[in-house]
Amino acid sequence: MKSSIEWHKSSYSGSSSNCVETREHAAGADVRDTRNREAGHLTFPSSEWLAALAAEK
Repeated sequence: MKSSIEWHKSSYSGSSSNCVETREHAAGADVRDTRNREAGHLTFPSSEWLAALAAEK
């Protein structure tokens, strides 16, 4: 898993604002709604985040 402290969204999203943003870190990843950033974010431990990524492939 790459390490990043910056929020980013998938390059597949283009200019759409109907997506989520993620930021990866040593403990896992945070996910938030691009259109509702003020609502906070969900945090997933590394094992769950890696399992979610593997399920998407």
